[in-house]
Amino acid sequence: MTARRPSFVALITIFVLGGGAVALQARVNTELHHHVDGSVQAALISFGTGWLLLTLMLIFSPSIRAGVRAMPAAVRDARLAWWAVPAGLLGGIYITSQSFEAGLLGVALFSVTVIAGQSVAALLVDRLGMGPVGKVPLTWHRVVAAIVAVLAVAIAGAGHAASSTVSLPPVLIALFAGVVIAIQQALNGRVSRGLGQPMSTTWFNFSFGLGGLLIGAFIGAIATHGTALGIPSAGPWWMYAGGPLGVLFVATAAVAVPRYGVLIFALTATAGQLFAGVLLDAIAPSEPGALTVHIVIGAVLTVVAVAVATTGQLSTSNRAR
Repeated sequence: MTARRPSFVALITIFVLGGGAVALQARVNTELHHHVDGSVQAALISFGTGWLLLTLMLIFSPSIRAGVRAMPAAVRDARLAWWAVPAGLLGGIYITSQSFEAGLLGVALFSVTVIAGQSVAALLVDRLGMGPVGKVPLTWHRVVAAIVAVLAVAIAGAGHAASSTVSLPPVLIALFAGVVIAIQQALNGRVSRGLGQPMSTTWFNFSFGLGGLLIGAFIGAIATHGTALGIPSAGPWWMYAGGPLGVLFVATAAVAVPRYGVLIFALTATAGQLFAGVLLDAIAPSEPGALTVHIVIGAVLTVVAVAVATTGQLSTSNRAR
């Protein structure tokens, strides 16, 4: 099955629900990180609230339960690769990095750095056929779109290059987080195609992610004699909203990736993420000077990358007919 060309409505939906949710989640999880002992614990709470929401939906939704029950048969019948099911473990890695990275880099710079890793990884993921649409050829539109997205990162980061508060390790971790999220989206797309129910895919995603984080938190608690675990005693109520926002993002990806491929979803969602990050850093910056003209230019360039990629998708679709 080949990737389709997304409609304008589909692009806006991914832009808002996918990208906007991730930018808000980054800010929420940064606040949560300030009130807990460590990024793993912040990620654990974020995943936990999302899992509780999805489990309530599972209890009251026959279609979601049917999708969950269909997983063993889908793996047995080779409609679903078993190695795609634990994709949520990668989500746990991403949320852990997000919890402290957004505070170090600012939401906008964190977002635009993730784009670099995600864009290049999405190009390779589609080419290798890791996603549900199979192998997608390396057309010049797709390559140029990824290059423009990386250029957007370089420009956005230029404003912070001379800042002593931004060092190389956080940037490299953010790049790695982008690679991780691109692979996760491809695997979740496979699971969604195999189960035929995006919310069931989302439940599996959060279940595996929560399980992996519980193991990490348990190991951390042993290493620190129990000080790594605990419930925050202070902080605003909205710092617990990271889980539901993550549910919104993963569910959007589970619907969109099987239709349009990883690269189109990644570029569109991260463009929305960056614009929302710009807005957040303009209204309530996580650090002084978090928003610069370079980041605004980088945000505009990500929209150019989406336009180039979707134009290429249209050309490929027309040739396929």
